[in-house]
Amino acid sequence: MTTLIFGATGGVGSALARKLNARGGKVFLAGRDEDALGALAKELDAPFKACDVLDSDQIEAAVEAAADDGDLAGLAFAAGSIDLAPLRRMTRDMARESIELNAVSAAEALRLAEPHLKKNDGSAVLFSTVAVGQGFVSHAAISMAKGAVEGLTRAVAAEWAPKARINAVAPSLLDTGIAQPLLSNDKMRDGLAKMHALERLGKADDAAALAAFLLSDEAGWITGQVFPVDGGRSRVRTKG
Repeated sequence: MTTLIFGATGGVGSALARKLNARGGKVFLAGRDEDALGALAKELDAPFKACDVLDSDQIEAAVEAAADDGDLAGLAFAAGSIDLAPLRRMTRDMARESIELNAVSAAEALRLAEPHLKKNDGSAVLFSTVAVGQGFVSHAAISMAKGAVEGLTRAVAAEWAPKARINAVAPSLLDTGIAQPLLSNDKMRDGLAKMHALERLGKADDAAALAAFLLSDEAGWITGQVFPVDGGRSRVRTKG
């Protein structure tokens, strides 16, 4: 069976692709960066298609290409953003763009893949953030967008049951390319790491490992859930 990964060249998307490939799973890669996509596809000997998830036609083309042999049974939507600004500086366009990329595009991918996933008793995984369940300054836009992702996860789980499953992973800050503006110096990196009970930043593999499990048959009785992968940040306090 094939798993289609949107955002396959990002930190989590590429880590997930490698994990599934190492376990003998088939992956179909979709992403905007054609050069990086081609390099990853060559590494994994996997098919791929360039795709901007803000374009519904390109999402549909990726889904149909991944489903071409009829065995599309997994979907991971790992495309996303970290849009930070205090509410007083958040423009309508910024909010709209964040929701469009993180939530609306995810919904479109699910809608288009639904017949294939249902036919194959499949599973989907979306990605939220610890910031939905916690109140962080300057996170209004991304918390709003990822909150929509969590609501989408639960609604789709109800609609797809019992034919297909969907869950979401909610990481804290991961040391990936998209987060580098927040990790620009050692003092900032160290301070952010120490906000977590485990006193380190997350790795792409931390989120990808749970996503791979949720896509597998081992998670066959799990749907409609949002799982934190956050070094304890959402539940554990070790100081004060």
